[in-house]
This record gives sequence, C-alpha cells and structure tokens, in this order.
Amino acid sequence: MKKNNSLLIMLSLSMFITIGVVISPILRFEGFAPTAHFVNIVCSVFLGPWYSLLNGLITAFLRMSFLGIPPLAITGQIFGAMLSGIFYRKSKGNLLAAVVGEIIGTGIIGAIVSYPVMKLFYGTGDITWYFYLPSFTIAIIIGGSVAYIFLKTLQKSKVLYSIQKKLGVNVYEKSKKNS
Repeated sequence: MKKNNSLLIMLSLSMFITIGVVISPILRFEGFAPTAHFVNIVCSVFLGPWYSLLNGLITAFLRMSFLGIPPLAITGQIFGAMLSGIFYRKSKGNLLAAVVGEIIGTGIIGAIVSYPVMKLFYGTGDITWYFYLPSFTIAIIIGGSVAYIFLKTLQKSKVLYSIQKKLGVNVYEKSKKNS
C-alpha cells in the first residue's frame, strides 16, 4: 500500500465513521438504524471487509458513548459490516452480494446475538431470541436498498471504479453485469 493510499484510506474511514455517528440519530429507533447499514455496505465496497469491520466497531462505540445507544450498536453493526465486505470480495464485485452479506450478518447473526447481550446488560424480561429479527431486517432492507442504488449509480458512471483505484483496493470492473 502506498503512503498516499494509506492517508486516503484513513480519511475515507474517518468519513464513514463520522457519517455513521452524525446521521445515525436522525432515523433510528431501538434496534432500527438503517443509516448504519447503508454506511456498512458502502464502506465494504469502498474499503473492504477489515476496514468495514473497524468502521463498524468504532462507529458503534462512539454511538454508545455519545448517544447513549445500547450494545445493539455493536451487535447490529459488526457482523453485517464484515460479511458485507467478504461477500462482495468473494463474489468478485457483485453489489447485491454486499447487501446479502449485510442481511445475513446483521439481520440474522446480529439479531440473534443481540438477545443474550441485551439480556446480560438489561435483563430484558419476556423477549425471545428472535425479538430483534424484524426490526433489524426492516432496517437493513431500507439501508441496503439505498446503498445498492447509490453504489449502482456510481458503478454505472464508472465513479465507483475510480474511487476504488485511488484507494488501492480490489476493483471488479468486469462484474458490473453481475450486480
């Protein structure tokens, strides 16, 4: 990785974290944060799975610290962030795969993991292990749809590839027909 790429990657990561923290309270209810899923998917496509995971962790901790959001910020963000990036890479650039990774990671894994975490921290009475599935899934459908449309627009105009090349990450120009 070139020195210029490192600085650009850190600035991009900082931008995603800032967007995730600042925009989060605008459209957020308990267990429902579509902007987090939008940011996860876009960050996964721009920077890859490891930076997306780092973005998810830092954003979640900041949201918990400054906005008083419960540990759902972590469980509802990190699994989807990681899987979104992995699915995008494994599919060689399929944007829909990035969205599916977010759905599986957050909508299923994150929602199920949220139950014992919330029970531990808050002793939430009569909720069941699948309590968070509907709200997480709806939030992902909203955030994922917006991310897909946004990325598809960038892809069609070739701006996505330009951004990825400047960042020095994997570029999948040939796969634009598949996503």
